[in-house]
Amino acid sequence: MGDFIVSARKYRPQTFDTVVGQKSITDTLKNAIKSEHLAQAFLFCGSRGVGKTTTARILAKTINCFNRSDQIEACDSCDSCESFNSSASLNIYELDAASNNSVEDIRSLIEQVRIPPQLGDYKVYIIDEVHMLSNNAFNAFLKTLEEPPKHAIFILATTEKHKIIPTILSRCQIFDFSRISVKDIGGHLLDIAQKEKVEAEPEALHMIATKADGALRDALSVFDQMVTFSGNKITYKDVINNLHILDYDYFFKFIDFADKEDIPSSLLLYNEVVESGFDSHHFIGGLSSHYRNLLVCKNPKSIELLEVPDTIKERYIEQAKAVDSLLIMRALNALSKADVAYKASKNQRLLVEVCLMELCSLKQEQEKKTLTEHIDLLPFPSQSLREKSTIKEPREVKSIPEEKPKPKHAPIKKASLETEHLSIKQILEKEKEAKEKKDIILPRDKVDTQKVLVLWRQYAYIMKDKGMETYYNALIKREPVFENKEKIKIIVDNPIQIEVIKPNLNELTNFLREKLNNHFIEVEVELSEAPEEEVKFLNGKDKFEAMAEKNPKLITLKNLFKLDIDY
Repeated sequence: MGDFIVSARKYRPQTFDTVVGQKSITDTLKNAIKSEHLAQAFLFCGSRGVGKTTTARILAKTINCFNRSDQIEACDSCDSCESFNSSASLNIYELDAASNNSVEDIRSLIEQVRIPPQLGDYKVYIIDEVHMLSNNAFNAFLKTLEEPPKHAIFILATTEKHKIIPTILSRCQIFDFSRISVKDIGGHLLDIAQKEKVEAEPEALHMIATKADGALRDALSVFDQMVTFSGNKITYKDVINNLHILDYDYFFKFIDFADKEDIPSSLLLYNEVVESGFDSHHFIGGLSSHYRNLLVCKNPKSIELLEVPDTIKERYIEQAKAVDSLLIMRALNALSKADVAYKASKNQRLLVEVCLMELCSLKQEQEKKTLTEHIDLLPFPSQSLREKSTIKEPREVKSIPEEKPKPKHAPIKKASLETEHLSIKQILEKEKEAKEKKDIILPRDKVDTQKVLVLWRQYAYIMKDKGMETYYNALIKREPVFENKEKIKIIVDNPIQIEVIKPNLNELTNFLREKLNNHFIEVEVELSEAPEEEVKFLNGKDKFEAMAEKNPKLITLKNLFKLDIDY
């Protein structure tokens, strides 16, 4: 059996330029070495696998190199570099604070700090997982960290900076290592695959990089695992099967089903995901990411935020054209609610299925909302519809008899209501026709009474939104009465409504004129001739007599107990 070395160790960066994804930090350290402005304490922070310890070793190797290049890189040929490469250098001391976190361990370290280097200019002390030190150990380390010997440089590395006491932080130059991007990890894996003569599909390497979640060491470990599994040819299918990752195809198929409002197919697709052994919560998260990617593809400027292979990116761009942005936002909202409620749900599968059904119904809900947004194209409600209205009316509305002519006016004509129910398609067609005819000025004798009724209803709802319920009720109860197709009358039930409407009459008139492009329309308000119902208030005696009329036994009961009714 040969001596196998894992890729994370075999291809560990040896120079600043080979560090992946941390260019700003490596450039800063190289400039510090060049200008001889090296601090005596560094703190490297960041998540796992981003290169903290590797950068610390490269820094230690470079500052002790006798023949540094013009690019501030170690020569790898001097005595110091050779001893470092063979792990025999006495100028570098590494301490694992996870297992050496006591005061005694720090005291031992302080004793070693006093000894100057035998070869080179500096002695470098790398303390990994420094946040694991106890408070007493931190306090014992403070004085040495603040005033170390000139030859001593401390490099502290941690994944949890918030656990380090402030007095330590104040004595260090802090470098925050960022998570390595999927693109950088994928490029690094491709270089290693070429060196190892492994044939790998770009989609497969991209999926490995995505699975690593910003940690290059994790990506290299997964790469070794895939080489062991599939030999010298790594395919996308092998990666998703071996790493148990949901394929992009599941999400693309679901979006197609949702666009067609095909609920059965979407539920069968989800059942296939569950039977394949995938976690439902993971499916919800993946679907959310898919909708997010579709939203990103809506604008050419934001496409660069899409971290997927080029072949998959084309599919995203194509599918994004068929999905409305507002629908995507509603889908993300529904998925977010399901994600939050998932852990607390007792029937998690039902929760996900309901969420999927909701996503498949979003298109229908969008059409319903479009219908309500175009309410100005709906016909005025007929009398039968008004009787079923939920608006609370004080009494029954009595329409004005049509046969009664008004003095000095032509006979009153009511606009005919040709249709009361229109499909969404017809409504949108009407809107389009209305926009096309917007600039046409109607002649004086050609006012479209049907359109006036539509605008009348629209204005009534505007008043309702402003909180003017009395104004709204006065406009919506009765259809406006037309005279000579240029004068419109509002028939109201009481003087209070007249007082409310009169101050806003000019606003209503201007609204109709603007919408109809006609300057001859006039609006008047008139009190209804129908007599108001008399409201009779009952006293105690009237109430008792009314009740006794329905139930005569009440009188017998009153006489039996000799009750006196307080009238």
